[in-house]
Parts: sequence; C-alpha cells; structure tokens
Amino acid sequence: MEKHQLQLISTVAYVPVSGETTTPFSQQSVVLTKQDSIALKWEANYWRAQHARLVQREAALKAQVEALEAQLRDLTQRLYGTKSEKSAASEALGKVNEVQPRKRGQQPGTPGHGRSDRSPLPVVVEVHDVSEAAKHCPQGGEALAPFPGVEGCDIIEVQVQAHIRRMHRPRYHTTCRCAQRPGIVTAPPVPRVIPKSPLGVSVWTMVLLDKYLYSRPTHRVCQELAHHGFPLSQGTITDGLQRLKVLFAPLMLVLYERQMTEKLFHGDETRWEVCEEIAGKTGHRWYLWVMQSASVVYYQMAPGRGADVPKGHFGKLRKDLVEVVLVCDRYSAYKSLALECEELILAFCWAHVRRDFLKAARSWPELEGWMFTWVVDIRDLYHLNATRLAQWEAGWSLEHQSSAFAECHQALKAKLREMQERCATHLQEPALPLAQQKVLSSLHNHWDGLTVCVDRPEVAMDKNTAERILRNPVVGRKHYDGSGSVWSAHFAAMMFSVLQPIVLWGLNPHHWLSAFLQACAERGGQSLADLSPFVPWQMSAERRDMLSRPLPARGPALGGLAHERQEPGEGACFGWSCPRATRARSRRYVLRRFPEKNLPFQKVDAGLITMSYLGNCGSRFNRASTASIATFPSAIPFVYTWRLSSTTG
Repeated sequence: MEKHQLQLISTVAYVPVSGETTTPFSQQSVVLTKQDSIALKWEANYWRAQHARLVQREAALKAQVEALEAQLRDLTQRLYGTKSEKSAASEALGKVNEVQPRKRGQQPGTPGHGRSDRSPLPVVVEVHDVSEAAKHCPQGGEALAPFPGVEGCDIIEVQVQAHIRRMHRPRYHTTCRCAQRPGIVTAPPVPRVIPKSPLGVSVWTMVLLDKYLYSRPTHRVCQELAHHGFPLSQGTITDGLQRLKVLFAPLMLVLYERQMTEKLFHGDETRWEVCEEIAGKTGHRWYLWVMQSASVVYYQMAPGRGADVPKGHFGKLRKDLVEVVLVCDRYSAYKSLALECEELILAFCWAHVRRDFLKAARSWPELEGWMFTWVVDIRDLYHLNATRLAQWEAGWSLEHQSSAFAECHQALKAKLREMQERCATHLQEPALPLAQQKVLSSLHNHWDGLTVCVDRPEVAMDKNTAERILRNPVVGRKHYDGSGSVWSAHFAAMMFSVLQPIVLWGLNPHHWLSAFLQACAERGGQSLADLSPFVPWQMSAERRDMLSRPLPARGPALGGLAHERQEPGEGACFGWSCPRATRARSRRYVLRRFPEKNLPFQKVDAGLITMSYLGNCGSRFNRASTASIATFPSAIPFVYTWRLSSTTG
C-alpha cells in the first residue's frame, strides 16, 4: 500500500500579523484527504496513550525511589541514630515548647528514697591511735590522759578473698571390746554439691550468678578469680555446669505447673546464637522465648520461631480457665496460637503502634507532622490510662469502682472512639498516601486487641514487661555470644527461669542459690525431693523474709586466714590419680628416707607410714584410714599428708 503524501492545495499567503494572538500559521490553509486525516488522528491518539503510560510509569518509579529513600533513612537512623524513641512531637507540630527541658536526677518536690539501709553489714572495729610520741606533751613530756569517748566514722569496704577450707576430722578408736563397733570413728565428710570436686558451694554460686544474672562471660569470671589467686579453667566450669543441670531440672517442672494455673501472660522472643551444627538446620540462629505471669517467669530455648513453640507451652493450660490474656506483639505465631486456643485473648501492644508512626515519620519527612499527631494521641492514651489506674481498686468489678475511676474510664473510651473514627475516615480517602495507609490499616486490623485493656484494667497497654524481663538475657547474649552447644543453651534458659522468679518475688538470689546448692550438697549432690523450702509461693513467710536478706558472712576473717605449716617429717601430695604411680613415689620416698632398712616394698611394716585423709576429694573412702604402703587405696584423695611414726625416728 502506497503512502499518501500531503498535498498543498491553496497558495500560501503571509499576511502581516495584526493581533497579539495571531500566528503566522493561523492564516494558512491545508487540505487533507479523509484517509490522511484518519491516519493522523490514529497516530495522535497512539502517542497520547504512550505518553500517559510513560507518565504513569514515571510516577511509579518516583514512588519506588521515595520508598527506597524512606527505607534508607530508616536504616541509617537505626544504624547511626539514637536508640531512644523519645521525640520532640511538639516541635514537629510547629508548637513552641516554652517549658524548660526536664533535668536529670532527682526532681524538686518529689519524695526521695531516703537513706539506704546498711544494717545487715557486719562491723569490723579498727582503732587508729596516735603515735607514742604524740601521747606525750611536746614541751613538758608528760603523758596525756585519756578523754572519754572516741572520734568515730564509718568506711564501707568490699573485699573478696579466695581461700581453702582444709577440713581436719579428728579420729577416735575404741578402747572397749564391744562387738560390731568400728575401729576408727571420724566425723562424716563435708558435703559437696558436686562429688569429688574441690570447688565449694560459694564458687558455684558465684559462677551461676555472674553468668546468668549479671551477664558476665565465663572467661571474665576466670580472669577475676585468677586475680584473686585462684586460677580456674573454663573447662572445669563447663564440666561443673553440666553436672549442676540435673539439680535444677525439678524446679522447671514446678515453675511450669504453677504458670499453667494463671490467667495473665506477657510473651516475647529474641534471637540466640547456638554455635553447634544440627542435622537438618541451617545456620546457628535459635530463639529464646519468655512467658511471664504473676508469679513465674518461664524461658525456653527453641531452634525456630514458629507457632509450635507457644502452642506447645500453652498445651497444658488448665481447661477450667476462661478469658486468659496474653500481652504480645503482632507476630503471626501468637495469632496462630489464638486460633487454636479459644479461651486465649490476645492483647496487642500500643508501644509497637507508636513505633510504627515514629518509623514512618523518620522515613517520610513530609508526613512528620501528620504522624506525630497520632504519637501525641497515643501519649494521651497512656496518660488517661495511668490516671484511671491510680483510682482503680484491684479485685472490684468496673461497676463497683469509684466515681473518679468511672470519670477517667469514660474519658479513655471517648479518646479511643475519636481515634477510631478518625482512622476510618482517613482510610476512606481515595488519594491517601501509601505510608499513611499502611500504618492506619495496621491500626484498624488490630483495634480489637489494642482495646483489651479498656475493660480489663489489669492488662497493660504494652508488652514492655516481657521486653524488660528479656533485657538480662539479651545483655548476656551480647557479652558471651550466645551458647557454644545445645545443652548449654537449654541450661541458660533453665537458669534464667530459676533466677528471674527469685528476683520477681523479692528474694536475695545469692542467699537463695547458696541455700539451694548447700541443700543439694547435703543430699550427696542429688536433686531435692522436697522443693517447698525453695519455692517462693510454697515457703513460709518467715523463710521468705530470711531469704530476702543478704547471705550471712561465713568462714574466717580475711586477716585471720591461717596458713598451715608442714611439720618436719611431713610431705604433701596433690591429685595423684594413679595408684601404681602413688605406690612407686611412696616407695622411693621411704627408701631415700630410711636407706638402712632396705626392705621390699610389699614388706614395709603397716605402722611405718600413717596416711591422714584431709580433703577426701576424689576418694571413695568416707573416713580417714590408716594403711600401709603395700595396701595403698585405689582412689587417691586430692590433698593428703603423711607423717613418719615416732618409732622409726
């Protein structure tokens, strides 16, 4: 098909332009065929559609660039910005803040905490006297007479001294001829929390508290002990922790059974690194879950973050409980739990909603004023709820509360109603920006869970309680980089579950843990059959008051540690674990000491050497015994001495 050329029919005549709106081409005439006119219109419409499509594509690309820039601003703030969520909302709204910023520290007019009670501390009296020359007159030389009273002052000191408790158990032998009587009578051996271990209860108490309550890594604990003159390897601590795990396992069952009888929970989870290869698992990322109730804080370690963990935890919830409330975030695992557990009500966190608006304000500076309007509304909600709780009487229904509570309650409901209506109005706007639509849609979808606290004042508006209870494990995770094995990860969750309820009940963790380990030591290093003296809600009020105080000082004074001197004719042996090597050393010692006897090793008289078992660490004997070199025991104690009898010189 041939292309038709445009033909100019009329003569082009240029007329002088007389008007402002006239152009040179306004006086020209062009004659086209019908086919050429249709072709030009088709091409015009085609390029007009292409232009509209490109304009739409350019708008989408601009929106994508803006979203990426917003994400970049948010990530930059997370990486380099301040971690606090406090923001100057009034300045963002264009208001002038005439009030001076709040100063740090104690505020004028607020009640103070008073003087700290240090009465449990023991008092060591020291006399700082003047010199002998100062006790006489510098001119006449006469002695000064004592004056009644003293000039006194107190200085608080904290001294840590590692020492060895060397136990001497006197031995007695019978002088009568009564039948079925032991030949030698001694006191029973000192209890040990780990059999055959030289480390006492105080050492394991320090290790457990430093690692799982004060978030100190193991190598720093070993470093501190070495500075106190007590070198201790990490392998020794690791092996001891594995042995201690069985002592705390019965407590976990008691804590879990107690928590399954309560109705208000705070849940959260955080990552935890477990540096052990697991078949079928990629990476080292595990998760530490926590559920806190009124009397129990329960942790558990899981290899994943799926809904099976909370479902398994609440699987044994008492069936007679109704309207059980779980304060949590908007994570889908909790929503899946609520679908299977009909009696469970999810109460979502207002702090996370506030965080959404703050994040959007950082990412979209042009919407900062609009976002901070909602931030101020959420702040007002917290203020109204705090005012309402100040008038709330626990245990009373809403109908029986005071008039002041009813007034605050209505004010809170009115504020929530106004926010809900405004949210619905904004969502109906057709040209609502994507950033605003996203945060408002989340607010609208979770509104029922966010308002659980209205009719249940005992329910908190946020899950900050669970986040605060996770702070200690998170600090520990950063300090010692998670766990090196699966068993240590589960043991960490176990110790968190044991120690945090003790702190929650106001008990002294040092006193409680020392008493618990000492009780296990008295049972031969076995777990306790009766845990009631150590469960806070089962023990008596008197015992709870006793365990809430600091641990009484035990052992000798720091300045009075006696250093034993070995008497002439004594030797010492440390940790000989091979009976054959021990017999050989003993024989060589006797032959060097008494070369004139020149007796075979097996014929040495039984009265020649007396073995005195002092430590009994690693020994299977529960009493001191006397044995000849030829009948050396098969299990050698950690520390013992030998003394030649007087008959051999």
